[in-house]
Amino acid sequence: MEGLVRKPVVSGLFYSDNPSSLIKEIEWSFHHHVGPGVLPSTSEGLQRLSLGYVSPHAGYAYSGPVAAHVYYRLSLEKTPDTIVIIGTNHSGLGEEVSLAPWKEWETPLGKLAVDVEARDYLIRNASIIKPDYLAHIEEHSVEVQLPFIQYIYMRRDKKPRILPIVVMDHRPKTMRGMAREIIETMKELGRDFVIIASTDLNHYDSHEVTIRKDEKVINAILNLDEEKLYEAVFREGVSMCGPGGVIALIVIAKDLNTGRPIVLKHATSGDTSGDKAHTVGYLAAMFPR
Repeated sequence: MEGLVRKPVVSGLFYSDNPSSLIKEIEWSFHHHVGPGVLPSTSEGLQRLSLGYVSPHAGYAYSGPVAAHVYYRLSLEKTPDTIVIIGTNHSGLGEEVSLAPWKEWETPLGKLAVDVEARDYLIRNASIIKPDYLAHIEEHSVEVQLPFIQYIYMRRDKKPRILPIVVMDHRPKTMRGMAREIIETMKELGRDFVIIASTDLNHYDSHEVTIRKDEKVINAILNLDEEKLYEAVFREGVSMCGPGGVIALIVIAKDLNTGRPIVLKHATSGDTSGDKAHTVGYLAAMFPR
């Protein structure tokens, strides 16, 4: 399978499989009252303002407006060399921490190139992050970020490369090791990079209960406390599906001594669908440089 393009698996489900309709869905997300209210910048910023972001990964009709806050902010920055996307393993397939070995990922908007040099450096040197196709073949948490990335850079000459990673072992000890491997790779290769930690927050409680549970996770993020975040999920019953990527982002932020995170938007699926009886929480947060 080396060298093959990773084809989309949730186009037509989580987002439209028609390019023009997909662009309309993305622009709807930006204009939505839960979204930022404006389209992203088409001109490149002068600086790197962020280390990374927390972004949701549900169907665009539900989480798109919250994700749009992430990509609006990212559009204001200098285009990064590499976007490291850390998703979560919903299928239970493959390695505990897996690096997708494809060279390109495809969506209805075209193809995104993988940072092959960074991929190969990790394959040679990492012990926690392991190359694996199986964990990625059915996984949506990375894929759902890609059309937004393509959209904000579609009118720019420079296109970022991506480095997709999927996590099944979310323990802080494992994520600290993964974070070290990411930092070492980016430093060794001299990459200007941004991390997208792809996660939804609490699942299937009422809007009020979800907001209350989500606050436990959000407070841990704002305090850069990966242990409290893990405790909220695995001991206090907050059904966040992608804590590992956020834990790694917290660890990297502390290692690089960056600023404290900023909440861009917190909402639930009830804010977009109108059904507030059974909701999923969504967070857009920025980790500044």
